[in-house]
Amino acid sequence: MSVTYDDIVNAQKIQDNVIRKTSLTFSDTFTQLTGSTVYLKNEFEQKTGSFKLRGAYYKIKTLSEEERKNGVVAASAGNHAQGVAFASMIEKINCTIVMPKNASPAKVAATRGYGATVILEGKNYDESWVEAQNIAMKTGATIVHAFDDPQIIAAQGVIGLEIIEQLPDVDEIYVPIGGGGLAAGVLTAVKDKNPNVKIIGVESKSFPSMKNSLDSGKIETIGGGFTIADGISVRTPGKHTFEIIKDKIDEIVLVDDEEIIKTMFLLMERSKSVVEPAGAAGLAYLVSKKPSPGKKVVPILCGGNIDMYLLGQIVAKGLATMGRMVKIFILLKDKPGALKEVVDELALLSANIVEVVHDRLSSNVRAGTTGVTLSLETEDQKHMDKLIQHLKEKNIDFKVLT
Repeated sequence: MSVTYDDIVNAQKIQDNVIRKTSLTFSDTFTQLTGSTVYLKNEFEQKTGSFKLRGAYYKIKTLSEEERKNGVVAASAGNHAQGVAFASMIEKINCTIVMPKNASPAKVAATRGYGATVILEGKNYDESWVEAQNIAMKTGATIVHAFDDPQIIAAQGVIGLEIIEQLPDVDEIYVPIGGGGLAAGVLTAVKDKNPNVKIIGVESKSFPSMKNSLDSGKIETIGGGFTIADGISVRTPGKHTFEIIKDKIDEIVLVDDEEIIKTMFLLMERSKSVVEPAGAAGLAYLVSKKPSPGKKVVPILCGGNIDMYLLGQIVAKGLATMGRMVKIFILLKDKPGALKEVVDELALLSANIVEVVHDRLSSNVRAGTTGVTLSLETEDQKHMDKLIQHLKEKNIDFKVLT
């Protein structure tokens, strides 16, 4: 089953007051950082915090009366689960979501909060998907696939229609790719309207399943590594999505976690936007590689659902990556005033002490000495380098931890 431009237009008509037309905002910060003219498509503003609601709502809205009686079932560890649960609540039909046993408790709670029956089954998405299929066979429930469904693809493609309407002279669109539903929909919408718009898919270096599949000419299943961008950590692309992307995509590029972390940090600090790792992937490629100087570009920030514990790590690691935070270990004589001498040197260079930890018991701390770990806030990488050089010149015994 193919997906056409008309299918996407029809999906746009069936949005009611549920689906939001998300904003497209010019970013002076990212324009300066990348050399491109950057407009952010803020899909994290969507209800449930992700573009996934678009496809879930359209699929459920178009079910027959018989299908509605049997309800729906889906497998997901995050955004799709919440989208299907919310859409089912709006349409007042039964909904079962199968989630991996290691799914985030916050995401499980959010899914249940929308009224879904949540079943924790399997160690990963693939095992949860098998259980969802079993439930569908036993109950007659309709499966709402996360990406490989023509109606899902059509509804995600409405984002492409919105971008063309909001910025008719866009040159390039950067789309995160996991299973490929978002990219397939945007490609179908935009290429039909203006084939000159370049569309670049962005995958995690740990999960390049679509790129590998395009390179080999057939669908490939990859082993996969680790990435914080769980929203695009898909081992096998969809059949429908693969065919569309194979025919229409201009390029697929890869980003790593460090590039994503830096971009998430910048989004929070400069744009006051909390965007999840997968949602920041497209912008991360622009920031790190600066591939399109002078072009009008739109990275789709496709989701904003992030675990609060991970968010704290992102802030800390983002500060370190930007040269704004450094942690050092100093070995001092265990006597009054020893630490003050170091603190005075730090004060000369206006380094702010964020945390101090004393250690007299570890095996690497000799008797008569104390180990002190200092977390220091600096202005930027240049300031940090100057600080480290100053400590070396003062013959202070230290090592940089992060």
